Amino acid sequence: MLTPAARLAARRLLGLASSSASEAAARRLAPSPIAASSYAAAARGSVPSSRPFSTALNYHIDSPENKPDMKWEFTAANMKKVKEILSHYPSNYKQSGIIPLLDLAQQQHGGWVPVAAMDAIAKIVEVAPIRVYEVATFYTMFNRTKVGKYHLLVCGTTPCMIRGSREIEDTLLEHLGVKRNEVTGDGLFSVGEMECMGCCVNAPMIAVADYSKGSEGYTYNYYEDLTPKRVIEIVEMLRRGETPPRGTQHPERKNCGPAGGNSTLHGEPKPPPCRDLDAC
Repeated sequence: MLTPAARLAARRLLGLASSSASEAAARRLAPSPIAASSYAAAARGSVPSSRPFSTALNYHIDSPENKPDMKWEFTAANMKKVKEILSHYPSNYKQSGIIPLLDLAQQQHGGWVPVAAMDAIAKIVEVAPIRVYEVATFYTMFNRTKVGKYHLLVCGTTPCMIRGSREIEDTLLEHLGVKRNEVTGDGLFSVGEMECMGCCVNAPMIAVADYSKGSEGYTYNYYEDLTPKRVIEIVEMLRRGETPPRGTQHPERKNCGPAGGNSTLHGEPKPPPCRDLDAC
């Protein structure tokens, strides 16, 4: 026999369960606003530029420059790299090379991977195309729409945000006259966001993927300790075809060291007493 308090608690739990079930059913029946706008855009054959970045990764829409029936193949020079990449894996595990092959295709194709390139890779590694699609859509460093010859990626993780990464991004977007993930009219620049570049001590920072010289001259460099003024100077140097000094942009720092030089560790550190380093 339940006490009055237990009966009251049971009624409340049943009421909550009933309410939750009703809400879940309503959510299943009601279309998502994001999905509805995406489907409508797909029906029109266009995709709004203001769509959330995550939804841009989830589907493909044919366009004159990106459709499966287009011919795409690696250059002769890159086919040598393809063979070298596949030589690292057993012959019955060619699919292990999908990620480096997608990266090579992206470098060759000016910073993004069309669906025809994914199909070509699927043939090379002898898998169904969906096996390549699922890799290309999972990793955000594979771009499936056009980017600029200089793709500028702003670190948006907490340490960089605290140190002013939002101001750096706003400065870039305003200076270039674009929104995030848009390409400038001259095709030179695009601005995106990346999560944690692993150099928090030099926050805020950006990475620049340089596709201006194709896969042979591809570079990917970090520019750290940025200010709004300095990031504009870097953009203008790139526009002129110059190579900005990579790494920290702080005039008094060297790599990740403190401004003004070390205040400790001026000499050779003592070896740990519990290990014989010569025996290693």
